[in-house]
Amino acid sequence: MIQIIQLKGKDKRLYRLLAPLVMDPDVIRANNNYPFKTSEDYVWYIAVDGKEVRGFIPVEQKSKKKAVINNYYIGAEKTEREEILSDLLPAVIKDFGPESWLLHSITLVQDKEIFEKFDFTSMDKKWTRYVKMYR
Repeated sequence: MIQIIQLKGKDKRLYRLLAPLVMDPDVIRANNNYPFKTSEDYVWYIAVDGKEVRGFIPVEQKSKKKAVINNYYIGAEKTEREEILSDLLPAVIKDFGPESWLLHSITLVQDKEIFEKFDFTSMDKKWTRYVKMYR
């Protein structure tokens, strides 16, 4: 059973949980060779199954009213991927979904339909692998 853990961007437990993943060449390759980053402005939502991290969504608080999902990772494909995202996204929306927040996401094209199920809408901005969405 997947448990969602929420951690601040500089929490020591965050580093212990994610270091094996974010330093893994396969995970970095899946992130288009872009490194994962964090700061005090981030809140991380981590899907854990037992002792295994299955995925994570970092949310950067840009201001008191705007937050951005970028460089998230899900260690699964197809149905299992949708299940993990369907556990993570409600936790994010609970904190950043009230009317006072504008939540943007740089979403992998393959996950666009899953994000749409959670009321994200595509913007005009689209790249080869990503689409910009908002909620």
